[in-house]
Amino acid sequence: MCGIVGYIGKQETTKILLDGLKELEYRGYDSAGIAVLKKDKIDVFKALGKLINLEEKVKTSASNDYELGIGHTRWATHGKPTELNAHPHLGEYSYVVHNGIIENYKELKEELSSKGHKFVSQTDTEVIVHLFENFYNQLNDTKKAFQNTISRLEGAFSILLITKADPTKIFFFKHGSPLIVAQGNEKEEVLFSSSDAPLIGLASSVVYLEDGVGGIASANEIEFFNDNYSWSSLPTSKQFAQKDGYRFFMEKEIYEQSTVVSDCMIGRLKDNEILFDEIESSIIDGINEIKICACGTSYHAGLTASYLFERLSKVKCNVEIASEFRYKDPLLTKDTLFIVISQSGETADTLEALKMAKKAGLKTLVVCNVDNSSMTRTADATILTRAGIEKGVASTKAFSTQTVVLWMLALYFAKAKNVISDEVLQKELHTLREVPKSLCISDKIHEKMKRLSKRYLHGHGFFFIGRDVFFPLALEGALKLKEISYLHAEGYPAGEMKHGPIALADPELFTIALMPQNLLYDKIKSNVEELSARDSTICAISPLDFELADDFVKINKTDHYMLEFFEMLIVLQLFSMEISIRLGNDVDMPRNLAKSVTVE
Repeated sequence: MCGIVGYIGKQETTKILLDGLKELEYRGYDSAGIAVLKKDKIDVFKALGKLINLEEKVKTSASNDYELGIGHTRWATHGKPTELNAHPHLGEYSYVVHNGIIENYKELKEELSSKGHKFVSQTDTEVIVHLFENFYNQLNDTKKAFQNTISRLEGAFSILLITKADPTKIFFFKHGSPLIVAQGNEKEEVLFSSSDAPLIGLASSVVYLEDGVGGIASANEIEFFNDNYSWSSLPTSKQFAQKDGYRFFMEKEIYEQSTVVSDCMIGRLKDNEILFDEIESSIIDGINEIKICACGTSYHAGLTASYLFERLSKVKCNVEIASEFRYKDPLLTKDTLFIVISQSGETADTLEALKMAKKAGLKTLVVCNVDNSSMTRTADATILTRAGIEKGVASTKAFSTQTVVLWMLALYFAKAKNVISDEVLQKELHTLREVPKSLCISDKIHEKMKRLSKRYLHGHGFFFIGRDVFFPLALEGALKLKEISYLHAEGYPAGEMKHGPIALADPELFTIALMPQNLLYDKIKSNVEELSARDSTICAISPLDFELADDFVKINKTDHYMLEFFEMLIVLQLFSMEISIRLGNDVDMPRNLAKSVTVE
């Protein structure tokens, strides 16, 4: 998600910061800013949108002799994407950049406001700089003021802070979000970054900060607050650094899902409700139907959501493939909320469907990963998934974040319509909080999929089968395998197998069976037994042992089917990737495919 850079040294500070932020663009952002300091003078530059907008501001206004500075790319969480909400955030004489979330910011803000501190943004980050200045005004000691500030913060926070009160230093701390401190190649030079890439070529020795580690850096010294750190060497390849050591971007993005799903819930998942600052609850007023329109993986997320909207929100929900919807002369009535889903916000068929709905006078909403895209500019309202840039062509983290956002939206509508009991709502909210844990990947499960993949490189095809929300998950599993392995695969509702497809069953037909304990287990078990009786090779994914399976992937037992859903999603993604790797394919750039489909 958000990216942090910092620099102390004699090179051109603004250039180092801007170049560093460019290397972090892959993380995704909607605004950017830098604060640069010379003696007792701090200049700050902020801009919405792409970094080129920030570069233009810096080019026309900045001098070239700043001694240190900090920079940030922001994905909006608290407060909309505006220049005022962009980092760095200021107090009276200090600036801060921050990744993560300050969970107790409301209490701190009230406390500081009562003492006369003036807040200008909607963000949680701003409390950090005011809290620091509040302590410094009492103690007249920057180190103690920073340490006291850290002690009062709750949540996740990686921080860089600069202040006129101590103009040769950068104060840093890491808790939750990644942060690296580096000794520069030049004399009297220190650098900071959220990941390796901005540091390559500028430094060779780094400390990958552990949680709870912070300190104070100056040109001559880096002082750590405790001994829980060690120096190590940087990788030499920028692409390797962007991959964080993973073999492929797709692999990295599969592993990122736990983090980005947490990011997509920040500020939205409350103790007793779901809150979307981006939309009004009245958007559901007068609505008798939800129509979802999307393509590919986004279509599968929409299909999953259709079960959740009807089950939780008690509103009729239809899902359309955008390329078909455009040409069917659809009946569009104004009591329909039209939701489009797209990773890029530029998918041509989906965009045209959105324009049709707008022209027909429907309320429109886009669930998207890219702010300021064509869809976000066209729709009445936007909910961003905050997945960060997805470089692998075969979508992974886009699907998981889209599904979580739509699940939260179903609960948001259910609460607004007063059709959900407090007991059910609390259970759903509790389950949402458990999703990041379900998306964490153990070495054991990844190693299992590596070993298993070698048994599935031949045959005449795959059936992925499931019921209810596990049917669109089966579709998604089949799509992933097709996209990157070029093997034939189909997803089916398990109950449909006996209506024709079971004719294909034989030992060379591989059936990937999604068998959740918490949803229709006995039904799917019967369907799989029918295939086993016809000698299909069965790979079962379930928390419950299944003796008829030729291969069995055991997931954790949980008390909610959506946690099983996300655990199975991980298994399917790893399975497809490991098969593709064994076949020698380019996992990130499969043949014939493009990341953003901007033509029909």
